[in-house]
Amino acid sequence: MLEMTIFGQDETRPPVLIVHGLFGSARNWRVIAKRMAEARRVITVDMRNHGTSFQAPSHNYHDLAGDLAGLIENLGRPVDLVGHSMGGKAAMVLALSDPQLVRRLLVADIAPVSYDHSQSHLIEAMRNLDLSGKVTRTEADALLARDIDTPELRAFLLQSFDVQNQRWRLNLDTLERDMALITGFPQITGQFDGPTLMLSGATSDYVRPDYRPGIKSLFPAVKYAKIPGAGHWLHAEKPREFIAAAQVFLSA
Repeated sequence: MLEMTIFGQDETRPPVLIVHGLFGSARNWRVIAKRMAEARRVITVDMRNHGTSFQAPSHNYHDLAGDLAGLIENLGRPVDLVGHSMGGKAAMVLALSDPQLVRRLLVADIAPVSYDHSQSHLIEAMRNLDLSGKVTRTEADALLARDIDTPELRAFLLQSFDVQNQRWRLNLDTLERDMALITGFPQITGQFDGPTLMLSGATSDYVRPDYRPGIKSLFPAVKYAKIPGAGHWLHAEKPREFIAAAQVFLSA
């Protein structure tokens, strides 16, 4: 079972389930979950091979969707599902495979397509971190800077660095081996007819106009929105705008 954190006490409406992206964890969404929990019950999860959830020898979207389905079935009611990047793909596969488990679907800056890019270079950078001695978070950041120029990206990755135990809370071996599956999208039949919002960063190119016919074939009720000035990490770059857009859609 996936490790989860629950915010808020409202039992009158379906809970909101937030699914993080690659190399992320539930803690990346803590601030947003707390704010959204003022109006709704919100659940964040660590996906397999991430955070404090179990490590597994495989990491494909049918696996991830199955993990989410088991969690939702234990909750005993459908959820409003929010997924970013890898989490958005997992959310889409779940909605297509088990539509009865999802009331509304919000997909943050990702499309049901295969992308050419790989994130294996980030795995290599994390592996290059010498953990033979006691490394502080500040020292780890300086070491990662040799391979990763962007401070914000290093800060994001370091949220998965367990300083006390000197290890990554990521199954780097499995994630590296299945990277093509993570950047890809499985062949899948069916449709999710429920309300769907593709919420993108205005400066991101992850959800291109030429993807829309394929998206429409899977999610006939889809609508699109963009957050000005935001890129792929729209929830971190523009949290207030993200929360506002999510709340309008999820409470409709």
